[in-house]
Amino acid sequence: MDARSQEQVHGLPRFAVARITGSPSYPQISGTAWFQDVPGGTFVSVKVTGLPRYRPAPPGGDPIGPHGFHLHVRGDCSVGDPENPFLAAGEHWNPDDQPHGNHAGDFPVLFSNHGLGELCFFTDRFKVWQVIGRSVIIHENPDDFRSQPSGDSGRRIACGVILPWIGSA
Repeated sequence: MDARSQEQVHGLPRFAVARITGSPSYPQISGTAWFQDVPGGTFVSVKVTGLPRYRPAPPGGDPIGPHGFHLHVRGDCSVGDPENPFLAAGEHWNPDDQPHGNHAGDFPVLFSNHGLGELCFFTDRFKVWQVIGRSVIIHENPDDFRSQPSGDSGRRIACGVILPWIGSA
């Protein structure tokens, strides 16, 4: 098999990547999310640096971290309002119209260890071709898994557009 046929099956990409960059309030954040088709679903691997350290919730406030991490409907990481960035990415991707917590775009939380966050998981809720052109968003707070339709994870602090990956790392 040549390299191109290994990277695509039936003309559909098997690999995708999102280069993650921080908001104006968190410009030090950078990272990568990789998506790979595997039998039965998709393997997702994420590595991010520059995340804020965990801070427990003060009385009446929200914690910082662990960080909500989601797939959003549009691949648009335009900052817009620096105090409330990345709204152009839209809401969580929810192709099956599920209640919050069960969206295809609901990912595990991302923990910061001295600014480094790494996460690997398998999902059977989508294949790579379905998420190309969407975005991943890292939030300031953990997901509350209560607010509907998309939960409340606080401000969006980093964003990356998911693009097909063809080539070498």
